[in-house]
Amino acid sequence: MSISNSNSKANMSFQELIDELKKAEKALFDLRFKKATRQPFKSHEIKATKKEVARIKTLLRDKVWDHV
Repeated sequence: MSISNSNSKANMSFQELIDELKKAEKALFDLRFKKATRQPFKSHEIKATKKEVARIKTLLRDKVWDHV
């Protein structure tokens, strides 16, 4: 992920981040399903998607703590 992409996520609203999190978790589920059913997939995408989920969750946590 580039720095500009990270900054654009930091400027998203809470609801937009939740939507992005749902998309990333769905993508991760799909990748894991492909792995389990032995369908072709790019294995490095699992690691990248897990990191993306973690980044979004971190941003959500920061937004919650900023409002407390």
